Amino acid sequence: MGYGFVTCDVFTDVRFGGNPLAVLPDARGLTDAQMQAIAREFNFSETTFVLPPARAGDRHVRIFTPTREVPFAGHPNVGTAFALAVLGELGELAEERVVVFEERAGDVPVTISPLGDGRFSCELRAPERLTVGPDLPVGPVAEALSLAPDDLATAAHAPCVVSVGLPFVVVELRDEDALDRARPDTAALARLLEVGATTADVHCYVRTPGAADGIDLRARMFAPFDGVPEDPATGSANCALAALLADLLPESDVAPRWTIAQGVQMGRPSRMVARADKCLGQVLGVWIGGESVLVSQGTIEA
Repeated sequence: MGYGFVTCDVFTDVRFGGNPLAVLPDARGLTDAQMQAIAREFNFSETTFVLPPARAGDRHVRIFTPTREVPFAGHPNVGTAFALAVLGELGELAEERVVVFEERAGDVPVTISPLGDGRFSCELRAPERLTVGPDLPVGPVAEALSLAPDDLATAAHAPCVVSVGLPFVVVELRDEDALDRARPDTAALARLLEVGATTADVHCYVRTPGAADGIDLRARMFAPFDGVPEDPATGSANCALAALLADLLPESDVAPRWTIAQGVQMGRPSRMVARADKCLGQVLGVWIGGESVLVSQGTIEA
């Protein structure tokens, strides 16, 4: 049986940049095994399967990497909302609209904003509040990134597991040179699980305030055990990073925002805008968004 699909590039306004995503806008009838096989066939960092809602949301969305289903991810939500909007699955969108995707991590609201000429910007709100795991030792984390311990910056925070729906080891690096030199060492990544990490997916970043291109943070994310050696744009990881940075700010009430670049070293530059809401010392919510572009449409047999 044939199932329609579209592919789009997410967190970019230029085709063949950003993070590619495959979306099946009507996945009714597919088994779990078929969904996993289709995700493996596309071999993007994620593929989404859209189903009728089970609760009060607009759609039920399942997200698969090439190796497993995940409870939440960033660019699949942004890209799925964009794809449904472009296909007309959500009706006419002349004004801003919020759609709710039901996912394993919870309900994910996505705001779709028409930009004209068939373009849309989409912004998701992460489904969970910030959780921060224990600090991780610098040596093993540096080894996992093929770096020296002094390539890591620890003044603001030590390497740690952070989540707003999907956990990542978040690591600040000393400078852009260290970010460019980072390479995943799979054996050392696996050993992170022995020193307190609950995941071997590592998101590393540097701060670049005042940069001429307006980028506040530059990031890379490595998840080889999920079939993603490096990801061009990781909304869930950057949401977690934004929540962590907001939590670390000394102000008790603040609404910071950051423009984040990722995928540059892969030749697929991405641009995301993350923001957080902190009130009475607590991070109450975190959002991330950006544009997407349609790349292809077709039918896949399953």
